Amino acid sequence: MKRIVVKVGSAVLTQDGAIALDRMRALVAFLAELKKENEVILVSSGAVAGGYTKLQLDRSIVANKQALAAIGQPVLMQKYANKFEKYDIITAQVLVTAANLDREDEIQRIKNTVDTLLANGVIPIVNENDATAVEELVVGDNDQLSAYMAKHTCSDMLIILSDIDAYYDKDPRKNDDAQRLKVVHEIAAEELQKDVTPNNLFATGGIVTKLKAASYLLENDLQMFLASGFDLGDVRSFCLEKHHIGGTLFTKDV
Repeated sequence: MKRIVVKVGSAVLTQDGAIALDRMRALVAFLAELKKENEVILVSSGAVAGGYTKLQLDRSIVANKQALAAIGQPVLMQKYANKFEKYDIITAQVLVTAANLDREDEIQRIKNTVDTLLANGVIPIVNENDATAVEELVVGDNDQLSAYMAKHTCSDMLIILSDIDAYYDKDPRKNDDAQRLKVVHEIAAEELQKDVTPNNLFATGGIVTKLKAASYLLENDLQMFLASGFDLGDVRSFCLEKHHIGGTLFTKDV
């Protein structure tokens, strides 16, 4: 049995300032199927968007964004719990900050908690503790968080489901001739230094943060798969049917 971390971003989970419930249902259905033969850890964005459905504060102000995260986290968790209940799956909330992942003793406590949850058939739902971690409200938080969680929980793979369906040799939004890279073994340093360009009001990432996560995992001999979170056909093919049709696999294996 493999241990897989699945990260889903705000661009996938939100639409028109609210939680995208149809996409969440599709995600939960996929994770329930994935869980039949794997241990599954979910890293989920969407707390700020969930809070915004209850209270429309200016998200550009850090204190407001923290307040929205505090409001939205239980909203998000309740929606997940309700949808996983259909599959008789219990979920648990695990909130962490970068500080928790900077000390060996705290890393071990996080792993112990996750191990216990997984051993009892529970899906841990991990998120950045945005309500208190000011420095973690910046670009790339949950992409990096998911990579750290994959490493520190001894997982086999990270799957990132995004509004970006794969890694291309050039920006496909600007170049009609952009070619998808099916398998990537290393990432050029200059690619990691490009500007971050999130495509959604609630998103904090872009392809650069995905590449940084992939680079970190490659350095630690772990794999990452990047695919669309809007259409789960590629990730279902890759994970459930063992056919790599779409998306990009980052791996050191040749």
